[in-house]
Amino acid sequence: MFLNYKLKIILLTFSFIFIPLKGYAKKTPESFANLAEILSPSVVNISTTTIIEDRKQNLPAFPPGSPFEEFFKQFQDPNQGKRRAQSLGSGFIIDKKGYIITNNHVIENAEKIMVILHDDKSFEAEVIGKDPKTDVALLKINPKNTNLKAVKFGNSNDLRVGDWVMAIGNPFGFGGTVTAGIVSARGRNIGGSYDDYIQTDASINRGNSGGPLFDMKGNVVGINTAIFSQSGGSVGIGFAVSSNLAKQVSDQLRKYGRTKRGWLGVLIQQITKEIAESLGLKNTHGALVSSATENGPAFKAGIKSGDVILKFNGIKIKNMNELPKVVAGTPVGNSVKVEIWRNGKIKTLNVKLGELELAENNNLIDKKQNKSLTKSFPKIGFEIKQLEDQDIKKYKLKNFSKGIVISNVKNNSKAFKSGLREGMIIVRVGQSEVSDLNVISNAIEKAKKQKRNALLMLVNFEGADRFVAVEIF
Repeated sequence: MFLNYKLKIILLTFSFIFIPLKGYAKKTPESFANLAEILSPSVVNISTTTIIEDRKQNLPAFPPGSPFEEFFKQFQDPNQGKRRAQSLGSGFIIDKKGYIITNNHVIENAEKIMVILHDDKSFEAEVIGKDPKTDVALLKINPKNTNLKAVKFGNSNDLRVGDWVMAIGNPFGFGGTVTAGIVSARGRNIGGSYDDYIQTDASINRGNSGGPLFDMKGNVVGINTAIFSQSGGSVGIGFAVSSNLAKQVSDQLRKYGRTKRGWLGVLIQQITKEIAESLGLKNTHGALVSSATENGPAFKAGIKSGDVILKFNGIKIKNMNELPKVVAGTPVGNSVKVEIWRNGKIKTLNVKLGELELAENNNLIDKKQNKSLTKSFPKIGFEIKQLEDQDIKKYKLKNFSKGIVISNVKNNSKAFKSGLREGMIIVRVGQSEVSDLNVISNAIEKAKKQKRNALLMLVNFEGADRFVAVEIF
């Protein structure tokens, strides 16, 4: 009797484990055929012709008017050194008027772009706009009497890891190829400031670039853009630009012929556990401001080096990679609230955004910080000194005539492991500008009294500013 009772308990326990899963599980699609049949007419093949400069043949040089000059000219090809190269890619129709989206790298430097529809009709396309930063391009064809079938963008934020997706494209020149898989990950960054990639195991190969990634409702949730592969073929790791980012960019390209991104005017870096501790933060969320462009939007609003941006326009910033994307997606000229962490308190500032492209064209983007930032700290493992002329030459320093320079760092010391190196200029320590050697000594003593294990330093190395959290005991 007791044994039966125990058995019932075990069975009930298992029932609690498995029953809820039935509510979450979705059936595997029996077939993608109906969806593929409906969507395939909206996917196009893109053929480009590009002029490539080859190395010219070296011929003897003769003085002007020499009879040998005329002799050799007759053997020269006037087009020598140039050749035409063709490549294939994919795209998809987003408007019946003839607007087509593809990747920028598919049509980059193309002399001629041809769009081939599913019924083999072909049209020459013009480039409405392109954005290398997100690898998105917008084309336009004149469909004449052809009835084009457009597809709609879906909300890529609604995607979940494990959802089914389907790709249609032109891999290796085999038009109208359908592959399927699942969403492997979301929000992937593969090296760009504005990256927002969907990772999928749906087979994507050369020629798929620019083609759509569909959800099971037939909405475009991504633009197939890149693969991770050592062989050059698909290994089940493909990346698609998220539809939300692609739509935002394509809308701007259609309206302005170029992108208009919001610009805040700050250099930022990731917050480590040590940096968070030194600033009194409970976690590593946010973006740490290493510098603000002089007379830029952030500078004018009062944002300073050492501030941590916690929220931008009401959106929480979980890490530094999120801030550029959120700022870029905010309309130029908008006044937004920016929540920062400064001196252990939260402060809200109003910032009127500038335009990134104009700032780039006018060379306003900070690449260097021209602030100046020197005693011996054997327990930590570094030495500092007042900057002198010989130090400027020794460390090949630019834009520094005074300040404090790290003159020695002991190998495997706390300073070394924290990232300090000989030749770095110390700009700030904690919340204080470094004007003399005592500033650093006082900051270390203050941190010890407050029982903080790390001290935050802003250092300039090889022309760039960055924060370093230095362990002090």
